[in-house]
Amino acid sequence: MIEVGPNFIARPYRGVSVQDAPGLDDAALREWLVGRRVYRRTEFVVARRGDALAVVQVEHPVGDDILATVDDIRVLARPDEVAFVEDPAVDTGNATQMARVARGRVTVVQGRFEHVNFIVEPAPVPVRVLEVVPPEPPKLLEMARSVVDYDEDLPPVDLRFEPIDLRDLDVGPGPAMYPCRCSGLEGTFLDAGPPEPAETLVGCERSRQIHVALYGAEPARRVDFCPRVTAAPAGPTLMKCCLFERGLHRDGAATIVPWGATLEEVREALRELTA
Repeated sequence: MIEVGPNFIARPYRGVSVQDAPGLDDAALREWLVGRRVYRRTEFVVARRGDALAVVQVEHPVGDDILATVDDIRVLARPDEVAFVEDPAVDTGNATQMARVARGRVTVVQGRFEHVNFIVEPAPVPVRVLEVVPPEPPKLLEMARSVVDYDEDLPPVDLRFEPIDLRDLDVGPGPAMYPCRCSGLEGTFLDAGPPEPAETLVGCERSRQIHVALYGAEPARRVDFCPRVTAAPAGPTLMKCCLFERGLHRDGAATIVPWGATLEEVREALRELTA
C-alpha cells in the first residue's frame, strides 16, 4: 500500500469506490472487505452506513482480470474523523479545490459530475506572488490562479499576492517616465519612444538599458521596482523579471519566470516551488 499523509488525494479519483457497508468499526470493515472482489483499479473504499462514512485503503493483486480480491486493508479514517461535503463546483481531481472545502482531518467530497474523492489533513503550501500593479488584476497572479485551478498534479496551493504598487512609489517632484502604457498612470512611457526623456525613469534594469539605447544617456534619476530588487526573501515566491526571455530561473527561495511568460512556464514554476 502507498503511504497516505497530509494533503493526500487519490490520483486519479477513479481509484475511490463508494460502497454501502454492514458496519464501520475496524473489525466489521475487515470482515466485510478482506476476500471481497473489487474493480482492479480500486485503491480506496469510502464505506457508507447511513450518514456515517469511513475511508479504507485496500490491497489486492493487480492482474489482467477486471476484478481483484482484497487481501488486506488499512482504515485511514473512522466515522468520527470524516467530514462529508457535497459541492458540484469542486473538481475532485484538484487538490487546491478539495482543500478549500475541507472541514476535518479527512474530508470526503462529492463534487463535479458527482465524482467522489477525499483529502487528508489539508495544509496548503503558501506561495507568494510578487507582481507590479497597475494593471489590476496583474497578469502573473491571474496565470498562477489559472494553473492552480487546472493542474491536477499540484498539492494544495495558497497563493498570497503581494503587490508592488507603482502609485505608492516616491518618484520625486519632476515628470516621470514609466515602462509602458498599460500601467494607466500619468506620465510618459518608454515603449512609446517620446523624443525627450523624463527627469525620472520608473523602471527596472531592462528599462534602464532601453533608455540608454534610446537616448544615449543614463536616466537622471531612476526608481527601480523590480521584485528581485525590492522584495525581501520570505519562503517560496513566484515573480517575473524582464531580463529573462525564456525558461525558469532560481534565486534562493524564489522561482522567476520571464516577462511574457507562458502558462506552461508558470505551471513549471509552481511545481518547482511546491515540490
